[in-house]
Amino acid sequence: MTGDLPRQSGAPKRPRPAEDRRHMIRRRALTLLIIVLLIGIPAGYLVISANQSRASGKDKEAKYAATGLTEGWPSKVQRRIYQVPIPHPAWWVAYYETNNWKTSRLYVEFETTDAGLNAFLTSMGVTPDDLDRGDITIGERDRHITGWRFDGPGTWSGLVHKQKNPAPTHDVVVNHDKPGYPRVYLVSRTVP
Repeated sequence: MTGDLPRQSGAPKRPRPAEDRRHMIRRRALTLLIIVLLIGIPAGYLVISANQSRASGKDKEAKYAATGLTEGWPSKVQRRIYQVPIPHPAWWVAYYETNNWKTSRLYVEFETTDAGLNAFLTSMGVTPDDLDRGDITIGERDRHITGWRFDGPGTWSGLVHKQKNPAPTHDVVVNHDKPGYPRVYLVSRTVP
């Protein structure tokens, strides 16, 4: 058996030299940079994300709190559900959607060219000849909701395009006041 051997000590440790000022400043700056990167970047990301989320919520709130026509195009989903093929070119586009347990409606208004009106009616499955001169097909209830008045100057014509459920029914009124640039008013209603 071997006995315990005495430990050999290595070279005597020298005391560590004192840190000079430049090295201390560099070390503290590096520490501060690391803290900023580890805390500041995630905190900044959270602030930006919260602001975007808040803005998105306000946009949605404004959209669903609307009580009349809103300038702009209805979404592609709305146009597909209500089968509203707004033609190109079209301008002065506005829309409003109402939903309840019984009937959903999309109100759309736009101005287009004669060719755009023909394309719009054809894509709905009707022809320009189906428009009845002097026929105002949009009812008083729908006019009250949108604020539409069909008593101004111009030649008015309209049609009702009925389809089997669940396809929507379209009430269309066209004002031919500006030759070559008809203004179209549409109510598309569907029963969910």
